[in-house]
Amino acid sequence: LAEQAKILVAEGEENNLGAKARTERWHRWDECSLCKQRYDGVVRCALSWGCWKTYVGRPETDEARRLAMSLLGNGLFDAEHYEEALSVRETELSMLHRIKAPEYNILCAQGNLAISYEWVDRNDEALRIRRDLYAGRLKQNGEEHKDTLIEANNLANLLFHLDRFEEVKSLSRKTMPVARRVLGEGHGLTLRILLSYGRVLYRDPDASPDDLREAVTTLEDTERIARRVLGGAHPFTLAVERNLRNARFALRAHETPPPGSA
Repeated sequence: LAEQAKILVAEGEENNLGAKARTERWHRWDECSLCKQRYDGVVRCALSWGCWKTYVGRPETDEARRLAMSLLGNGLFDAEHYEEALSVRETELSMLHRIKAPEYNILCAQGNLAISYEWVDRNDEALRIRRDLYAGRLKQNGEEHKDTLIEANNLANLLFHLDRFEEVKSLSRKTMPVARRVLGEGHGLTLRILLSYGRVLYRDPDASPDDLREAVTTLEDTERIARRVLGGAHPFTLAVERNLRNARFALRAHETPPPGSA
């Protein structure tokens, strides 16, 4: 597999093929040519090492070398070598800054690095990068771009994991109306933002009765839309239903007076 990918990429370079053709050939390093599915696990990791060894001797500014480093980080991560993947991704980001790579490439590398930090529980570093990514997308693309909304949702999820509930609420209230307006209420990303907001409302230990009622209303709307768009058996719909049950339980518990209080 590695030799086939190496030959195809070399032919593309020698014949000065267009960007689309070169990209298709490059994907032979991580994608099956028959089923068009990404390799995973140890196969993806082994191919990524073969790719890196093929191009590591080239200058840092060489496109194939840059892509090979990114592929190596992804391959290591996919094979659950999280610390090694983190080291590669830190090196990659440093290199991209050094060679003054396009902002888009730097933002993509930062996203991968943030994921690595999260997986090794270095959440302070992950949060710093997630904030930088969201700010970078806002500056580059504006608040209505899908990439900006994706980064906002990624940041909200990390903030939720860190129990920073008020920040999640504030961010979600900014992005929900934008996602509804730009993507539509049935878009997958809009649904994920709605679920994130409904979840944080009832999971906050300091949730008020109004918060709990809003959580139930938000999750009821999200469940209705998800059922219509995705179907009742879809994993996302089931996740919304589970959160809706939890929110209703929290609201009932809050509204039910404790025994002996009457």
